Formats: sequence, C-alpha cells, structure tokens
Amino acid sequence: MTLYQWFVFFLLIQIVHFLGTWKLYEAAGRKRWEAAIPVYNAIVLMKIIGRPTWWTLLLFIPIINLIMFPVIWIETLRSFGKRTSLDTFLGIITCGLYIYYVNYTQDLNYTADRTLSPQNKAADTVSSLLFAVIVATFVHTYFVQPFTIPSSSLEKSLLIGDFLFVSKVNYGARVPMTTVALPMVHDSIPLTKSKSYLKWPELPYFRLPGVEDIKRTDIVVFNWPVDTVHYFFEPKGRPGVIKPVDKKSNYVKRCVGIPGDTLSVKDGIVYIDGKVLQLPERAKPQFSYEVALDGKTNIDFEYLLKKLDITDPAYFKNPEKRDTLMFSALTAASAEYLKSIPGITAVTRRIAKTPESGIFPHNTNWNQDNLGPIYIPQKGKTVALNSETLPFYERIISTYELNDNGEKNDLKVTGNEIRLNGVVIKDYTFKQNYYWMMGDNRHNSEDSRYWGFVPENHIVGKPVFIWMSWDTNGKGFNKVRWDRVFTTVSGEGQPQSYFKFFLIALAAFFVGEYFWKKRKENKA
Repeated sequence: MTLYQWFVFFLLIQIVHFLGTWKLYEAAGRKRWEAAIPVYNAIVLMKIIGRPTWWTLLLFIPIINLIMFPVIWIETLRSFGKRTSLDTFLGIITCGLYIYYVNYTQDLNYTADRTLSPQNKAADTVSSLLFAVIVATFVHTYFVQPFTIPSSSLEKSLLIGDFLFVSKVNYGARVPMTTVALPMVHDSIPLTKSKSYLKWPELPYFRLPGVEDIKRTDIVVFNWPVDTVHYFFEPKGRPGVIKPVDKKSNYVKRCVGIPGDTLSVKDGIVYIDGKVLQLPERAKPQFSYEVALDGKTNIDFEYLLKKLDITDPAYFKNPEKRDTLMFSALTAASAEYLKSIPGITAVTRRIAKTPESGIFPHNTNWNQDNLGPIYIPQKGKTVALNSETLPFYERIISTYELNDNGEKNDLKVTGNEIRLNGVVIKDYTFKQNYYWMMGDNRHNSEDSRYWGFVPENHIVGKPVFIWMSWDTNGKGFNKVRWDRVFTTVSGEGQPQSYFKFFLIALAAFFVGEYFWKKRKENKA
C-alpha cells in the first residue's frame, strides 16, 4: 500500500470508529465530536475505560496493536456493563463490531469507577500473559531478536548451532511491513507450515534511526532477496510464493562491500576499489584444497580433523587424481599445518577457472573465485544504463525500487532502447543503498556472488552476542560448546566467554536476596 492508500484506509477506520462509538462517548459524559478526531479519540477512549493515556501509542505500533485491539474492545464493553463471557466472545469474534450493537440498541449505563483488577485467578493469568506477550513482541520487533545459525557459510566465526541475539538498534529497527501477523514468529506457524501473516494491508518501508551504519566486514542478518517458498499452498505450476520483504527467509553473511564500493574477486580474494579487503582477526576465510599424498604413509585424518577443529564435511577422495584428497573448507593456517604432516606432499588451494552460469549477473564468463568489477549502488548516485550495465541493475529497478507513486517500476527493453514507466532512459538514480554479502566459507556459501545485491530495506540487524552454542556431534556435557557461551560476535582479538562472570553475578544476586529477606524477617 502507498502512503496515500494508507491515509485513506486510516480515515475509513476513523469513520468506522465514530459511527460505532459516538453514543458511548456521550454516555460517558464526553462530546460526540470527540469520537471523530483521529488520535485524540483514542486518548479520550483511554480515559473513558480508565486506562493510561500511553496505551494510545500501543495502538499505532504494528503487530502489537493486533494484541491491543481486542483488549480495548473488551475494556470498552465492560465500561458499559457488558461483562459476561458471551459479551467478551462476541466482542472478539466480530472484531469489535459487537460494539455497534451495544451503541445503537442497548441502554448505555457507563461505570466510571469500575474496578480494573482481574475478577478471578484465570482473568489475572490471562492479563499477565497478554502483558508478557506485548513486552516480548515489542523487544523482539524493535530491539533484540533471537537467531540460530543453520548453515556453515560463516564457519569459524559463527558455527552451526550458535544461538545469537541480533540487535535491531545498531542499524535501526525496521517497522514491520506486514501489519497483520502472528507475534514473534517469522513466515510460517510452527509445526503447521502455513503462513503466519496476511499480505494486506502492507506498510511502506520505514526504518528508525540506528546508532551506526553497516561497515565493511560486519556480520549482518538480512532477508534473502530472492526468496520464494514452495510449502505454502499454491496452485499447480506456480513457481513458489512471493513473500513480503520482512517475511523473506533470514540469512546471515559478512558484508564485504558497502554502497559506493567497486568490488572484484580475484582468485578468491576480495578487492575493494582495487585494494585487498582487510578482514578482522576473527574472520577466517576458508577455501577448498587439494591434498596430495605419497601413497605410502598412513595418516590419521580423524585426529587431524579434531586438531584443526574442522566441523564441515571435511574431505573426500578426488576421483580425478590418484592419492589426492579434497578438503571442502580449510583456513590458510590449517592448510599450512597440513603441509608439515609426513605423507602429505602438497596442499593446493582450488581456484575456479571455468565460467559458471549461476554467477551474478548470469551473462558473464565469471565464476565464484573470479568476478567483477561490480559497482555497488549508493542512494542518490546515478549510473549509465545500456546493454552492458542493465543486467547488473535490472532487478534493482524492476523489483526492489518503487516509482514516485509508490508502485513497482515498469521496465521494458526493446533492442537498445530502455523504457522506464514508458519513458526512454539512458541512466538511473538509485533510491536506496545496497550491499554485497559473502560467507567466510567461500566454496560453501550461497551469497551475493549468485543472487547479487542486498537492498537496505532487507537489512534485519547485527548479531552481537552468542548466548548458547549447541554441538549436535558432541556427547553428554560436551554437547554445549562452553567456550562459546556468552561470547560477543564482533570485537578485537579472539572471542572470550563471559559465562563465568554471568554465573558469579547470578550467584551474588541470589545470595544478596537471601540475606536481604533474612534481614527483613529479623526486623519484623
């Protein structure tokens, strides 16, 4: 929906509210017109039902307002004597329209001083749960979101089984675009594989101010730009479901190129504006290696794998060469160590030489180890458009960016003529920033090399903290990677666990609480 459409929709909601509540306002001693003034009518309604004015803010926060609306309907009905379970059921099942029936057909007896405390234990429990859900949803949506590492694309920096806290504050929290959705779940309802959201109405993209910009080498969580799903119900032959931006699958990669950069990859090494990208100490790029054996010496590779802390499917025989193994993910340091092992005659990094059709923008002779140069679009910058440059930016123009009316662009190419919304163009000015994301596990990562740029409106947040790390291959007590529990994701030097400090603080809290209670009892 465009801003204009939202404005019209908002006005319609205000009309619906006025028509269904103006008599209630009068019965509560207010003026009829007060039910018609947007926002002010909600403030007045809070006073009528005896609830704090700040509740009005909750009615305008996407997702949270879905929880608040039923609460307000019920509170309104109870303020006018409709307290039965049937009244509550009708208020919810009719999406508040039962209030129309009360407004026009019932004697309106307003109770100004009604008790706001729950009438029984069940009501108290429901009230507490609603409050907990609202707070959790608010934190999850605008501050911190839990996230699990599902793949090995950032192996060594982040491991499969790491449980993260992803900060929404660092890059600015994105206001949910899908306004009707279940709280604290992503694109599907757990266990059911059915959609957890409605595509309409949908808010335009808006992001709150952040405390920092995305920098090169930052690890970033984002919505996968080319995501479609096939497990939702769909007609036969349809190529998946096109999901709203904020409901696309969450990916985590390292940002290696920021807006305005010119990026190249040469023999697997990333270059920015012609210079080698300097990675932080915690980043450990991995590549595929060929390991040549002398064919005589027995080598304990199981021991080597443990020593090198290799958790990927580590090696397999190379069918093309005798006495040669292929390691799918080795760091440079691990490769150097293997060279010192008796029986290993050579360790050679595999570098792709032949063209790969799946490499962005899918019409070049590039491959995963050699591509570019590619200009990464920056908001406000203009690029020339022609048959050579259009493949890089076609998806940006036709899919990610909108025209001045808030609608998708109509991009057509006829011969050498490029038309945008019916007008012949020779250049294009970008309306948002874009990023280039790659995994540290270079030969085991589906990233920007295959599907291109990540738009700014797809950015979710920054991983800041590992609160748990679970090793499915571990046994017993070692199922937990204790050295990774309570470690930071970014920072200088190697990760340090703060788990022991957490335990000390927790123990100090309980000891302090025990003595405080004892002291209070002695005074009594």
